[in-house]
Amino acid sequence: MTNTDSQPKHGLIWERLQQAAAGARLALNRDQIIRTAITIADAEGAPAISMRRIATELGSTAMALYRHVFSKDDLLDLMLDAVFGEIALLEQPAGDWRADLRAFAYASRAVLKRHPWVLPLLISRPTLGPNYLRWFEFSLACIADRGLDIGTMTQVVSVLNGYISATVSYEAAEEENTRRIGLSEADKREIATPYIQQVITSGRYPNFARFFTEEVSLDPEQSFSFGVECVLDGIAVQLAQHSTV
Repeated sequence: MTNTDSQPKHGLIWERLQQAAAGARLALNRDQIIRTAITIADAEGAPAISMRRIATELGSTAMALYRHVFSKDDLLDLMLDAVFGEIALLEQPAGDWRADLRAFAYASRAVLKRHPWVLPLLISRPTLGPNYLRWFEFSLACIADRGLDIGTMTQVVSVLNGYISATVSYEAAEEENTRRIGLSEADKREIATPYIQQVITSGRYPNFARFFTEEVSLDPEQSFSFGVECVLDGIAVQLAQHSTV
């Protein structure tokens, strides 16, 4: 039996994984635990994750999990990094900064949409795992040849990442709200129509009136594409102003 008291318990999970001894062969492995936790989070959200719940899903005991994962906080860090590992990126940018950042944005959104619980965790946890570092390094590498200082490079990719995160968060909230109340968009629109008619009749909101009466329906894919191109247009202006190439 592995002596869990001998396992390092301080520092970042990434340091402790490097320091941990190989130990005996065990029935479970760390990847099984991580994938099971991600499956639970995808279906029920991150609050549903517990070592006991994961152990039950795997037909094991919580104590057996601690031989591989030192704490729930460590598990969350491992889950986040596993998700970033799903983002499909080239080994290196192709050389066209705009096309590279566009591909980066689409690949990131696709994975984050599959795992909407990730975004709230990102603002509260250290994200220094190898997959996250690969993702962040790629985004910087897309504009590394533009002659920018590292501070400006970081600001550039932060703006794009902020747009991706905000869009996915809004989409996830909309989907969760629809699921929770059990109404389609048409149903919600019908319920709101009497009040909206009062708003329109007031004449105080002419542009909103156009939006409603013309029955505007925004396609999420087209909207994301439009937003990405707007962000890239803004980045192009900044590159022209700051580049020394």
